[in-house]
Amino acid sequence: QLSSRVVSHGINVDNLDIVVNDDVATVYGQVESTSAKEKVILIVGNTEGIASVDDRLSVVKSEPAATFYTVVDGDTLSKIAKEQYGDMMKYPVIFEANKPMLTSADLIYPGQVLRIPAL
Repeated sequence: QLSSRVVSHGINVDNLDIVVNDDVATVYGQVESTSAKEKVILIVGNTEGIASVDDRLSVVKSEPAATFYTVVDGDTLSKIAKEQYGDMMKYPVIFEANKPMLTSADLIYPGQVLRIPAL
């Protein structure tokens, strides 16, 4: 089920294997970029019943790592952009970094983990 969620988001992972032990998902495979790796971790980690992800993915083309942010009640992408970048108008950067998991900039929920890319 977790593998099909990753695939349904259009992220290519060579030799994708996800092993779940209790509430920990260990993810194996190879992705093209750090961005793809982080999106796989978010897709798996934001699944009900998964408390943490043990990342065993390898990356073909490395890039600066993003940070991760857990949404709290009252957050908006603009508010998060202001906190993370000092500019609320940078919210589209966060939105784009979390597509296709996010389908609207207005649809985030407490407990959801978002990818905050380096500028």
